[in-house]
Amino acid sequence: MRKILIANRGEIALRIIRTCHRMGIETVAVYSDADKELPFVTEAGSAFRIGEPPVQKSYLNAEAIISIAKVEQADGIHPGYGFLSENADFAKKAAEAGLTFIGPDPGTIEKMGDKILARKTMQEAGVPVVPGSDNGVLSVDEAVMLAQSIGYPVMLKASGGGGGIGMVLCENEQALAKHYQSTRARAKAYFGTDLVFIEKYIKNARHIEVQIFADRHGNYVHLFERDCSIQRRHQKVIEEAPSPFLSEQTRNKIYNTAVLAAKAVGYVNAGTVEFIVDENENFYFLEMNTRLQVEHPVTEEITGLDLVKWQILAARGERLPLLQQDIERKGCSIEFRLYAEDPVTFLPSPGSLSVFSWEETEGVRVDYGYKGGSAVTPFYDPMIAKCIMNGSSREEALDRASQFFQSLALEGIKTNAPLFKDILNEPDFIAGTYTTAYLSERKFAAK
Repeated sequence: MRKILIANRGEIALRIIRTCHRMGIETVAVYSDADKELPFVTEAGSAFRIGEPPVQKSYLNAEAIISIAKVEQADGIHPGYGFLSENADFAKKAAEAGLTFIGPDPGTIEKMGDKILARKTMQEAGVPVVPGSDNGVLSVDEAVMLAQSIGYPVMLKASGGGGGIGMVLCENEQALAKHYQSTRARAKAYFGTDLVFIEKYIKNARHIEVQIFADRHGNYVHLFERDCSIQRRHQKVIEEAPSPFLSEQTRNKIYNTAVLAAKAVGYVNAGTVEFIVDENENFYFLEMNTRLQVEHPVTEEITGLDLVKWQILAARGERLPLLQQDIERKGCSIEFRLYAEDPVTFLPSPGSLSVFSWEETEGVRVDYGYKGGSAVTPFYDPMIAKCIMNGSSREEALDRASQFFQSLALEGIKTNAPLFKDILNEPDFIAGTYTTAYLSERKFAAK
């Protein structure tokens, strides 16, 4: 694989470009009019305008992206995350064009992208799933009947959903009846299908995910877990590894279950198996993300591995560089997603990022998509950077995080940096006893 086109933008595009350069692989970037001055465009070997800012005219334009890859004689396409990364049709079209899609096979993407089908597949494999409906719920009356049998509260979910979109917590029958039609409409608008299903809402839960990897030679490994329980609107904000909550017994069980889930679908390349864990450490399958995760740096920091490099090697048909017994976990890593948003309402706050700088100190990694003087536009996810703090212990990582956010210089727009400063002083976070309800229960969170 001599040349790879990165079908993405911002920090993940830049992060992939840098690994490619270390591997001696040429890179091609694509960009919209809104992104032409961003760092990923200037650091790529070559870069091509893909279209106007709206995603349908740029980063979701599969035909234009594949056309550029062919003209540039690229061998592979790396989709990053979001956009076309979990689009089975895009993966198929890339293969038909003679390009290597750096991710799992289209059939796996399709199967795991349908949340109802994924539930059934996991049940058949012996993986525990959250109590809920086994098929799509086709009417309000059916939804109410199922919710009564499961017991409130319940989560109403889009079968094609992801990233927290198309998920609504319903505490009672009135809420379920109120949100049923609007959730179906939202699902149709975002995912092309209005099919929804119901799951029991697990109170006082933790969101735990396991990074898995597999090659085409039958080798499967896990790269330990990440705790992603601090969320706003069902979207992750802080992730850490290892989880401060899990016992070693549960930790090993959840690793084995994640590998079992990967084997059940014949998985290849990088993937993440997500679980919801109750206060008694019972865990249930939520979904499988068939791509690299936003929070993959914390896994890289505790293992010393380059996951993008592993993705490329697996896509080339090579064996995994290490087997399970050779993979070690060391220290602690915590990632803070720095967003251009109001720290209280969580509403996006686009504008010119006039100043953006930090102190380069030990244990600090910043994967950025913007620099001082960049414009954060309203067209895309408002994440500016991922701030990753590492230490030999969780206490050391937290100390470095506190120092980092005190030294961080940000001007021009609102960001959620003040939120992180507050969280780093919160007893529950310091103690590691938080749950997925953490932000919604605190005064600085949007109610």
